[in-house]
Amino acid sequence: MSSAVHRESGGFGEQMVVAVIGLGAMGAPMATRLAGIFEVRGCDPVADNAVRAREGGVLVTATPREAATGADVVLLAVRTLEQVVAALFDDDGAVTGLVPGAVVILTSTVGAPGARAIAERLAPYGIALVDVPVSGGPLRAGRGDLLVMVSGAASAVATVRPVLERMASSIAEVGERAGDGQAMKTVNQLLCGVHIAAAAEALALAKGLGIDPQAALDALGAGAAASFMLSNRGPRIVQALAGEDPEVLSREDIFVKDMGIVTDAGRGAHVALPVAAAAEQLYQLGAAAGLASRDDSTIATVLLRP
Repeated sequence: MSSAVHRESGGFGEQMVVAVIGLGAMGAPMATRLAGIFEVRGCDPVADNAVRAREGGVLVTATPREAATGADVVLLAVRTLEQVVAALFDDDGAVTGLVPGAVVILTSTVGAPGARAIAERLAPYGIALVDVPVSGGPLRAGRGDLLVMVSGAASAVATVRPVLERMASSIAEVGERAGDGQAMKTVNQLLCGVHIAAAAEALALAKGLGIDPQAALDALGAGAAASFMLSNRGPRIVQALAGEDPEVLSREDIFVKDMGIVTDAGRGAHVALPVAAAAEQLYQLGAAAGLASRDDSTIATVLLRP
């Protein structure tokens, strides 16, 4: 490693250089959170994302290679496995700027096979992969209040632990193989995807029965049916059912991808996932209805007759 991080005067030292590739809904708050402690460089092709990150103290670069040159850690916060591969291995990818001993943190949800394939491609460069899918959403990312599911070689995990401790309030170490963290995130996303779909169905049913969705949300949130996803997505579902366009805090097509990973994992493990499969179809219907780039709460609108 080109530098070390240590604790001093109640906080982390400031020597470590962290490159964050992907400055979208999750990447930007994670990058700005880390910029309070470390030297953080970032890269994103979307101009608005880059501007927000720059305002948060991130040094924005033009390419992943430029962000990663001389960095100790590269944190990937892109949406798909294809984007992960491009960010690392394209001609201007991060790998071309890294030196042996650097560590890549994979926060993207790409499934266990994808993470293992990335780890294998990084190994000849002398670069370790720490598999760290995250859960909690953008607001919690900005507060350093995420759950992170960590797997990787013990030495690599120890290297990036100061970064993880800045990002997360809960660190679940689930194994030493790349992909173990993804496997745990797959289980997490099964529950998240089903809970959002159930909340959408419940509030759509309330509206169909002539109950004001906001009144239904208030009542449900006070009883045994309450859940994090009901309280988090519920207000935006109410907006969507009223014909409004909720702020995009989690794109609908993320759960098209993630529920696909869930059902693929179930098939591979020979585990029946009938509820997850039904939820996946709801997200697919949403995408077919043109909701892919809108907030995932809008799936409620495909459940009601026009």
